[in-house]
Amino acid sequence: MKLKIQPSKEEKVESLTVRVYEKRKDMGLAAAADVIEKMKSLLRGKETIRMIFASAPSQNEFLETLRNASGIDWQRVTVFHMDEYIGLQPREEQSFSAFLCDRLFDSVKPGAVHLINGVNDINKECRIYSERLREAPIDIVCLGIGENGHIAFNDPPVADFHDPAFIKKVQLDEVSRQQQVNDSCFPKLEDVPTHALTLTIPALMSGCHLYCIVPGATKKNAVQQTLKGPISEKNPASILRRHPACTLYVDKDAYDE
Repeated sequence: MKLKIQPSKEEKVESLTVRVYEKRKDMGLAAAADVIEKMKSLLRGKETIRMIFASAPSQNEFLETLRNASGIDWQRVTVFHMDEYIGLQPREEQSFSAFLCDRLFDSVKPGAVHLINGVNDINKECRIYSERLREAPIDIVCLGIGENGHIAFNDPPVADFHDPAFIKKVQLDEVSRQQQVNDSCFPKLEDVPTHALTLTIPALMSGCHLYCIVPGATKKNAVQQTLKGPISEKNPASILRRHPACTLYVDKDAYDE
C-alpha cells in the first residue's frame, strides 16, 4: 500500500522544497513514503545504493515506517551514519550507532553497515570512514536539523561549507549537548560527551537526494533561520537551500509562518 499524505502547505525556498504537515506522524510517514519510492526507483536501475542516516528521536516515525516497508531489497543497500560520540563503544546504549541499529539496521539487515567507531584512534577512524564514503557517490541522505541549526554535528562554531574533509573531530556546542538532555538521551548535561566525530557539510551535501525531517516546537527557530536567514555557517542548515534535490519535511509546530 502506498502512503500518500498531502502536506497542508508546500513551498519552494530557492532550491529547497518545503512540505508542512499538520501532525508529526504524518510528516514522518510522508518523508518515509518518498524515501521508499526513491530507493525502489534507484534499485531498479542500479545494482546497489548508498545511504546516510541521522540518529535522533526526531527521526523515529520516519525510521519506523521505513523499517516496516515491503518490497525493498536491503541486501543491495549500503548504509552509513552521520555522527558518533568520541569515547562510546560501537553499539553502546547511548551511541548513535546503537540508535540506528535498534530502530532500523538490525531489522532490515542492509548488505553493508558502516558504523563510526568512537573509541578507535581518531585519525585512523576518520581516514577509514572517509575512504568508505568516497568509494562511490552517496545516493540518499536522511537528516535532521538541530536546535542550533546544525546538520550532523556541524554546530555553528565548527561548520565549514568548504571543509576539505568528509569526517572530522568536533567539540560540541553546549546547545547541542543540552538538546541531547531535552531529547531524553542523557539524564543531565554533564553526562553528554563533549566531543564527537561528524560527517562534514560537504560530505552531506554530496548526496544526490536529501530528505530532511524536522518536527517539534523546539526546532521552530532553526527552521525559520534555515528558510529565511542568510546562507551562513552561523546557520549551518541554511546551506540546504543550495542543494538541487533536497526536501524539508516539518510539522506545523516546527514551521514558522
